[in-house]
Amino acid sequence: MNYELIAAVDLGSNSFRLQVGRIVGNQIYPLDSLKEPVRLAAGLTPQRTLDGASQLRGLAALARFGERLRGFVPGAVRAVATNTLRVAKNAPQFLAQAEAALGFPIEVIAGREEARLIYLGVAHTVANPGNQQLVVDIGGGSTEFIIGRNFDSLQLESLYMGCVSYSLKHFPQGAVSKHAFKEAELAARKELQTIGAAYRNTGWEEAVGSSGTAKAIVDLLELNGLNDDSEHGITREGIDRLKSQLWRAGSVGNLQYDGLRPERVSVLPGGLSIMSAVFKEFELERMTFSEGALRLGVLYDLLGRYHHEDQREETVSQFMQRYAVDRRQAVRVSQTALALLQQLCPEAVAPDQSDMQFLLWAARLHEIGISVAHSSYHKHSAYILANADMPGFSKRDQGRLSRIVLAHRGKLERVQTSLSEPRDSVLIFCMRLAALFHRARDDAPMPGMLAAVTERGFKLTVDDDWLGASPLTATALEEEARQWAGLDMELRLRREKRKH
Repeated sequence: MNYELIAAVDLGSNSFRLQVGRIVGNQIYPLDSLKEPVRLAAGLTPQRTLDGASQLRGLAALARFGERLRGFVPGAVRAVATNTLRVAKNAPQFLAQAEAALGFPIEVIAGREEARLIYLGVAHTVANPGNQQLVVDIGGGSTEFIIGRNFDSLQLESLYMGCVSYSLKHFPQGAVSKHAFKEAELAARKELQTIGAAYRNTGWEEAVGSSGTAKAIVDLLELNGLNDDSEHGITREGIDRLKSQLWRAGSVGNLQYDGLRPERVSVLPGGLSIMSAVFKEFELERMTFSEGALRLGVLYDLLGRYHHEDQREETVSQFMQRYAVDRRQAVRVSQTALALLQQLCPEAVAPDQSDMQFLLWAARLHEIGISVAHSSYHKHSAYILANADMPGFSKRDQGRLSRIVLAHRGKLERVQTSLSEPRDSVLIFCMRLAALFHRARDDAPMPGMLAAVTERGFKLTVDDDWLGASPLTATALEEEARQWAGLDMELRLRREKRKH
């Protein structure tokens, strides 16, 4: 599909943002943007639930975004949620309301996926992406660290520290002291030590900051003369001067700076303490700033999907290689599963149709668990798919893929909830039948089969002569029918003589 306009929505822990871009060839030109200082992380209680006030702020912001996005088709909009909605226990309930307010699905993405998308945005805005870069993105609830060259990420990590969470924890009510600042810095350096050695071994030629905290610090240093005269961006000297002035102020309420936006005042101490720790732990002297960030990365990731450069396809290929998948068996199962889907839902096999994509990904990855153990390998496969870092996939996507793979063999009762969703029940049926018919793992001809959806399940018509010569498969099909019957669904089997 070709779209002229695409949009990204970023449900960050501090701000919600909307970016609309126009596609021209392989480039995206920003057209419109909206920002709402929701401060979602500030509403996260000690029990890790979102309070009512923060939810209302978020829903109001998304309703305004939804008005701007009226007329956009679903494939042209991608909305992603980050750290606060990764950790909030009541995130599913909030997300249901959030999707209704926005009018589009919202994906909760893993920390490393967030880091990958941030780097994609930064790499499209820096002057020389060929340099090896350390990118630091301090968000409201997490900080992402990436080392990359050109458009490829070499190191990806997300640490659970952000400007909102650190400001609330270390600088309550906006009180700032030298002691509190050192405590916050030490806490951040402790987190950084978990990745420091690996990142220093990989190395970088320049450091780049992105997103709101880095932007706020750059503005404060440059507009208030805190850098040395010849320096731009974020410098070690500038950070030290800004810290000293914060300590003397004693409270964020006493701050008087050019370029300090009101929504940034309360979270400045937490963000600055993390940035100071980054400079010390990585021994930085200077950091440039990039306007590219998560939402731009999301737009370019969407663009890649349109141009058949889908990161998810690359991830599936890498997983097949990593887990030594039997590729010939994967092809057999894929072809049969797709043939069944085409009979059951002809509209589902259109190019770029998501159900077809998920079925093919499941068929290619359903045996990765054999690398752990052959016994109950489908459970191992499902666990890996649900919990591994899978660039390009949201956590919801991983969950769906995991459920389809888990259901491809064994007892259907363990995936009963998935079968309540008609689209997934069809994919599960296709996967189970394809795996069953290819149990022998050979290239023997398949029988003629006709599949159809019935009021209570499915009907499968199979060549009688073929089944008569294949008693093992015939018995397996009878057991399969019993599995569906156990959930009050039907698999109606019919043997039909092939006409010659």
